[in-house]
Amino acid sequence: MAFRRCGCMRDGLTTVVEQNMENSGRAAECRFDLLGIGNAIVDVLAPVEADFPQRNGMVPGSMALIDGQRAQTLYNQIRREKEMGGGSAANTCVVASNMGARVAYLGKVADDAPGQAFGADLQAAGVYFPSVPLQGDEGDHNPTARCIILVTPDGQRTMNTYLGACVTFSPEDVLADVVQASKVIYMEGYLFDPPAAQEAFRTAARIAHEAGRKVALSLSDRFCVDRHRAAFHDLVRGHVDILFANEDEICALYQTDDFDEAARRVAAETHFAVLTRSERGSVIIQDQKRIVIESVRTQVIDTTGAGDAYAAGFLAGWTSDRTLAECGRLGSVAASEVISHYGARPLINMRQDMDF
Repeated sequence: MAFRRCGCMRDGLTTVVEQNMENSGRAAECRFDLLGIGNAIVDVLAPVEADFPQRNGMVPGSMALIDGQRAQTLYNQIRREKEMGGGSAANTCVVASNMGARVAYLGKVADDAPGQAFGADLQAAGVYFPSVPLQGDEGDHNPTARCIILVTPDGQRTMNTYLGACVTFSPEDVLADVVQASKVIYMEGYLFDPPAAQEAFRTAARIAHEAGRKVALSLSDRFCVDRHRAAFHDLVRGHVDILFANEDEICALYQTDDFDEAARRVAAETHFAVLTRSERGSVIIQDQKRIVIESVRTQVIDTTGAGDAYAAGFLAGWTSDRTLAECGRLGSVAASEVISHYGARPLINMRQDMDF
């Protein structure tokens, strides 16, 4: 089955999806294969010395929330390699679109230059982005978010995130018509800090399930799990159909250092989980059965977005009715591509240049 290109545009313009609605039974059922909901962030990537994170009071490999002043101080200290649209779920959406899935995204930006660039970046990637930006005083007080990603020589990334406009995401930003038109809703754990965003997650899940759609959740970061463990357990048990997590995150959720123990416990709590383990590949758990997927070897330059890309490949496969083993392979292929260069998004057309 070949993936199809998403040609969605903003502001009511005619789309490739709409033009093909009458010719595709799948399109008639769902306008979008995937809807991402997350923090809309501009990524700033910078290579740094191996000891730079620790010298500046950071935990290497972690994600920390910072204020505007700290963001500006770091921005002035680093040599910026790239600045581009980012955010975990947005990265997943761009990779999935690159693989031919029909994709939409909801996230909050301000009506400022970075926010406009973020929207244009998604549009260029074929991702439909109908979210209304913050304007006026509200936008001035909450500018578009940015994430300063420090990449050490071993490819590890340490993220410092100023959330800005992201913290204003609320149930009112969950566009019911877009949720209802999407085969699977993919929610980003990073967005889960503000109470309004937590309510937005539950609202999106309710709308999706009422429409017969599926809901996926990424745990995003072990420190995020530590902050919201009880709430994440509630989501996993009662609102989520597919859970994505890496080894650190799933062990943090169940407060164990034993991956197999964490895998057993998540299998008891939800019927479908996808767990990534870096170079050790991934494990897909469905109805107590496990499928082990090997990683795809590549030269590691920057691990930023590896989990996002894996989720994209997996969901692009899952929404086009691939087997779970094939979904896992597609996830591994997508992850291997993005870690082979700086940045969390593909540098190639993955449908044309890779054998799917």
